Amino acid sequence: MEKDDNITKEGRDNFNSTAELTSNPGFQSSLSITSKTDEKLYNPFEHRNLEHPNTVFGSILHLLKACLGSGILAMPAAFKNCGLIAGSIGTLLAGLVCIHTIHIFVKASQNICIDAKKPSMSFAETCGAVFTYGPKSVQSWGGFVKTLVDYSMALTYISVLCVYIVFIGSSFKEVLDVALPEYQLSIQMYCFMTLPLLLIICQIRNLKYLVPFSAIANIMILVVFAITMYYMFVDLPPLSEREMVADISQWPLFLGNTVIFAMEGIGVVMPVENEMANPQKFLGCPGVLNISMVIVIILYAIFGFFGYLQFGDDVKGSITLNLPQNSIIAKSATLLMAVVIFLSFALQFYVPMEMITRLLKKRKSDSYENVIQIAIRVTIVTITVAIAAAFPNLELVISFVGAVFFSTLGLFIPAVVDTVYHWDRGLGKFNYILWKNAVIAVVSIIALVSGAYVSIVGMIDEFSGDHDIGLLNNTLSYT
Repeated sequence: MEKDDNITKEGRDNFNSTAELTSNPGFQSSLSITSKTDEKLYNPFEHRNLEHPNTVFGSILHLLKACLGSGILAMPAAFKNCGLIAGSIGTLLAGLVCIHTIHIFVKASQNICIDAKKPSMSFAETCGAVFTYGPKSVQSWGGFVKTLVDYSMALTYISVLCVYIVFIGSSFKEVLDVALPEYQLSIQMYCFMTLPLLLIICQIRNLKYLVPFSAIANIMILVVFAITMYYMFVDLPPLSEREMVADISQWPLFLGNTVIFAMEGIGVVMPVENEMANPQKFLGCPGVLNISMVIVIILYAIFGFFGYLQFGDDVKGSITLNLPQNSIIAKSATLLMAVVIFLSFALQFYVPMEMITRLLKKRKSDSYENVIQIAIRVTIVTITVAIAAAFPNLELVISFVGAVFFSTLGLFIPAVVDTVYHWDRGLGKFNYILWKNAVIAVVSIIALVSGAYVSIVGMIDEFSGDHDIGLLNNTLSYT
């Protein structure tokens, strides 16, 4: 018995010696090579068991719909704060920064899935995991970071949903009050009238089944864009009548408006990537991300440049407010945009529900899961509609929240996540990753401050009765 123990101890010592040798960089045994190879064998894409995967085309449609909201109609007002030349260059730079921040975040998510051996991660899970598997000094922050980002994302998109409802109600009220003057209803009534349809569309739980809605919404928004562009290109004034470069003191307003609106789709990025049939096609060239964002940048630049060129300093927060109000075609554009926002509701609703669904999976029992899902969705949508109806000017407050969260979620957090991920893995030559991300963080802070400033100005204007300065207020104030 004692002899066997000695043999066991000797074998254990030999194993320990081998382990010590293989940990030495100067000695690579077959054991260490096999172990390292095994570590690299885990491919997150191969472990994604999706019941309803999205195609490349469907993923592009989702990203386009998420990024091409009402914000693009505010680009002419953004150009007013920067000028034609500065605005064009600024839109290109802002778009490239947005593409880069999304790219580095998705890449970090895909890489950290390998370390965590998980097939996919949400936006918040990625943030938490990067800290958990990062430098030892920040590993304990993983849970806190994940929770903070989770609730920030949910709060942001629930706020956006409230704005959507106000947008829909205000748009229909403006058109129907003229068409049916004997049946004039309040905004609150129009908001509540959207409730039954919203309850139905928000029961859709798979992004694949939302593709038709995104496709229809994209077609409609193209019609809206076509109508708007028709009025934009009619009798264009000469370039000399417009500012090429506006006063530099106004540039922060352009930056805040452009970056914040461009980041509208940041919360949809990870759900779209996670549910792709071929997620390796999300990044790269051309890739889903590059194709979608290039289209977004081009459309933003066109609307901003020619919208400001056409209407000059008289351009309002939403260019649709500059269209002839006595034109049936212009009115139809207003209604179509309201329908587009309605069809976008379920896609934006997917973001907070993704977090709630993950929390539900932690339940020990799956009993009544379907009933609970339906009840939660009905409750959230009903509360959202009630808040929007109770505070029809809620967009002024929510625009402040959106400015803070979108600039933070879209720029600051990806820069921090990328820095933490590379901290122990190498920050590149001359630590260029650190310096590059520091610049992005500074830009995000500027966007945050300038966006918050625009919202506060809008609030002041609301109390003073001036509805033509606050950007988001103009975008949504159709009453």
